[in-house]
Amino acid sequence: MTEEEKRMASLIVEVLNLEDVDPDAIDPEAVMFDENGLGLDSIDALEIAVAVAEEYGVHLSAEDEETRSVFATLRSLTEFVNAQTATS
Repeated sequence: MTEEEKRMASLIVEVLNLEDVDPDAIDPEAVMFDENGLGLDSIDALEIAVAVAEEYGVHLSAEDEETRSVFATLRSLTEFVNAQTATS
């Protein structure tokens, strides 16, 4: 796990109050919205999107078809945010 992924994992754990989840134990390739991954739902996605906007200034739109793939894994979310912040 990269440092950026660790930071994103910590943000997700904090925002969603996942008290029994160790950010370092999150598999960056696990599907976040699957019971084998973090088991998140659409409300969790909204909370993460708000936190990402506040923390990184990157806005994710529910209307954007790319958003679903961005939220697929911790790694895809981190890579998207890194790409967006690199171009701003």
